[in-house]
Amino acid sequence: MSSALWIGTTGLTASSKQMDVIGNNLANSNTLGFKAGNTYFASMLNQSLSGGSSGTMQVGQGVAIAAVATQFGQGSFESTGNATDLAIDGDGFFILRDTEGAQYFTRAGAFHVDNEGYLVDMTGYRVQGYNLYIAGQEEVETDIRLQNVQSAPRPSTTIAVGANLNDAADRGDRFNVTQTVFDSLGQAHSLAINFMRTEGTGTWGLNTTMDGTNIGTNSANGIIFDANGNLASFYTGAFGSGPTVAGGGAITTSTINRPGQIYKDTTGNIVLTRGATATSWAVTSNGGYANMAIVDNTATTLSVDLDGNGGADITYDLGAGFASGSTITFTLDNTVTPASSDISMAFGALNNGATIGAGNVLNWNMVGEDAPTITGYASSSVVKSLNDDGYSSGVLKSLSVDKDGIINGFFTNGQSAALGQVLLATFPDLSGLQKSGNYFIETVRSGEALRNRAGSGGLGQTMSNSLEISNTDVAKEFINMISAQRAYQASAKVITTADTLLSVLMDIKR
Repeated sequence: MSSALWIGTTGLTASSKQMDVIGNNLANSNTLGFKAGNTYFASMLNQSLSGGSSGTMQVGQGVAIAAVATQFGQGSFESTGNATDLAIDGDGFFILRDTEGAQYFTRAGAFHVDNEGYLVDMTGYRVQGYNLYIAGQEEVETDIRLQNVQSAPRPSTTIAVGANLNDAADRGDRFNVTQTVFDSLGQAHSLAINFMRTEGTGTWGLNTTMDGTNIGTNSANGIIFDANGNLASFYTGAFGSGPTVAGGGAITTSTINRPGQIYKDTTGNIVLTRGATATSWAVTSNGGYANMAIVDNTATTLSVDLDGNGGADITYDLGAGFASGSTITFTLDNTVTPASSDISMAFGALNNGATIGAGNVLNWNMVGEDAPTITGYASSSVVKSLNDDGYSSGVLKSLSVDKDGIINGFFTNGQSAALGQVLLATFPDLSGLQKSGNYFIETVRSGEALRNRAGSGGLGQTMSNSLEISNTDVAKEFINMISAQRAYQASAKVITTADTLLSVLMDIKR
């Protein structure tokens, strides 16, 4: 009978321990990543009694706590406004290290970037993974660090323009397109493309400048549209024969200022004749340029406006010896080619010593499936699209984390880049993990951690802007509490009843 006292005591002890587990589960019902425990009981050694008609009889010696097992079931998710708050949808743990190198595992993904640039949890333990932006660390597990991350500039190499040039525009009408391009240091420059309607059918001359003064040398000086307004040809203007001087005098320099004005349907020689004075030159044969005019005529220079719409298209620097009746004779040629390749634009050295494109040569994407369309319809000249493959440097503006644990950075220059990747781990025997607060620690029984990227090796996927809350089932814990209370009461009743029986036994001799 005295055994009943001790058996009842084991019941009280076991039930009180169960209440400890229940209380801990309920106390952590709002703890991020908490995994509830479950109490398992086992009967203690049996005592054998002999002499019964059915042979040997056994009486148990009470109850003991066999195990308090962690329940690793998925908890619910809550949304947050922090991109570095992470949850795992599926199996796995985040890997953390403290400053001394000790390793921890957790489901609580409330992370942030500290003042040294490390991705850490609320305790300051550093999240482990790959630093993808550091050469040589793309496959090396280490502390994820996002300090001094910057997007390097990219010099522009190719530009593209989608536009319509009005076929009904008057001769000499201009249409300017300006866009920003970037050099190797990330400095912005203004690239201007000036289109001018020429006298040719469907023909527009073009010239380019960088920052207003750096004049480009282009592989084509103009474009030609077909009868349907589609880009058909490029043309390049240049001197033909000459200049030939007759009647005295010499030319020191001949310059075509705007080769786009040498349009495709010109014929014959151009003849310029000096009058009685050094500033009285006249066009005596226009070679097909019906509106040609003399402009900027001085004693030492002679400039010609081919379309008569203003501007010095060709300039001659004159030496001595010209007299009345002296002539300058020359021709202008243009090479027309199908619009089957892009236009290259070469510029002089930039002021800051940087380069743009390939040796200060930009490619203008004019043809091909990826080229924006330039048309020559009889409607207003408009810009439809501008494209440039360069950009300036940028500083980190915001972060996002995808389902594979890759941390993407978004920079002030509009670029994005993969900066790091969070690694996850699992174990051969989860029940062998040792709890340490809200962390788990690897043990011999759990086996060595198996590390992989999120979504591989049986691991779950990461969810950004989310946190996993406790998996404590409050309703279940209350039911367990009632059960523990009843068991405790029953065990106490066993003790009081055994005590009463012993008291009766002690009173027999009275």
